[in-house]
Amino acid sequence: MSLETMEPNPTWDAPSYEGTVETLESYRDELTYKVWGGDWCKDCRALLPDFGAALEAADVPDDRIDEIALDEDKQGPGVDEYDIEFIPTIVVFDDDGEEVTRFVESEDQPPAVWLAEQLEATLEPAN
Repeated sequence: MSLETMEPNPTWDAPSYEGTVETLESYRDELTYKVWGGDWCKDCRALLPDFGAALEAADVPDDRIDEIALDEDKQGPGVDEYDIEFIPTIVVFDDDGEEVTRFVESEDQPPAVWLAEQLEATLEPAN
């Protein structure tokens, strides 16, 4: 089941986030994003459309984005396995299935910006 809140925000300004888009783009074929959220969740509605727009601007393939809709009790696939407590939560995995980083709703920056900074700090630049 997909999340309507991941539909890219048409007014998101990619040029204003050039570094973020470049970072996401440089890893587009190496990382997978699992996104837990709910269309009923105000934090998801506030944060995920811009994240969807950033992934789109970075040409991240659809098969590298796994949208997981949770019910209003925050229950759904992977909640226990990945220790999902707050939404939105975005977990980034490498091709070996190892968790690289994780965005949780309480971070002080938008998901794309925060994740790009974490990726730059923890991964070698992709070629």
